[in-house]
Amino acid sequence: MIVDGWHCHSTPDARVMTPHWKSGRSFIIVGGMRNETSRSAEHVALFRALETARGHDRVVDDPYAHMFLTGSHRMIAGLAWVPAIGRRVERYLDRRWPAGPRASAVARTRLIDELTLEALRRGARQVVLLGAGFDSRAYRLPGIDAVPVFEVDHPATQATKERLVRGAVHPSKRGHVHFVPVDLITGDLAAALRNAGFVTLEPTVIIWEGVTNYLTAEAVDATMRLVAASTATGSSLIFTYVDRAALDGQVTGVEEWHAVVRDGGEPWTFGFVPAELPGYVAERDMRLALDLSAREAADRYLSPLGRHEPAAGFYRIAQAEIL
Repeated sequence: MIVDGWHCHSTPDARVMTPHWKSGRSFIIVGGMRNETSRSAEHVALFRALETARGHDRVVDDPYAHMFLTGSHRMIAGLAWVPAIGRRVERYLDRRWPAGPRASAVARTRLIDELTLEALRRGARQVVLLGAGFDSRAYRLPGIDAVPVFEVDHPATQATKERLVRGAVHPSKRGHVHFVPVDLITGDLAAALRNAGFVTLEPTVIIWEGVTNYLTAEAVDATMRLVAASTATGSSLIFTYVDRAALDGQVTGVEEWHAVVRDGGEPWTFGFVPAELPGYVAERDMRLALDLSAREAADRYLSPLGRHEPAAGFYRIAQAEIL
């Protein structure tokens, strides 16, 4: 199973380099400049599809998740509408990966959905999805079609996404979306955004999900400084990160995940110490507004429904406000 870096797809001849903005949901292969959509993107979409199929007690409703699935994944998502089968699939996943990548992904999705909608209610005039992968927020969040949404990804990955979207999403629900194909290693992302219609210093909500744990400290720093310099005061940066303790071997249950990721060629390379994050973002002209673990997000959304499912305490979701 492949879940946002907990187990990553690779190819034998891949030489992986660290881009400035690299999606944990898109596998970038450097060496001939090839790129292919990762299995991690499809697995996260599967988790959203399984959650959608739950019906009355779901916390994410993603009618587009299934369009990103192929083969057995599409079959499983279809069968999951039979409640007994859906619950059996979820139990299998949770037993196989007891630290909870499935519930973590579901709770994280719901939290980021709500943070995005709140930013739009506060007056954000544009949305940027960095490393958009198979993210479907641009098509399913209520009211998001009132503002331009910029989906940023590698050209090859984005070509697959565009094809799937054109085939499954009605034109009336995608006219606000601007695809921004850019090579995240060699391209000029700021220029690509401007060329797509992004307005500098406008109130903006930026979603940077499943990315930072693959970057260098320098790349994370450069990205945050660019975000702060390019958006208006009050804009929001919503991002995920891994607790550095997980990288240092101090968290139980991470070892087998990290070993698989490392063997697959995409080790986690960066994490924050949660206690240090407020000062870090403050030095980059931002204020930390929220910092929750996926476990805490699951307690917020799943537990009140009587759903006590494993979720990761070391995988975190944060929101920073631009000053």
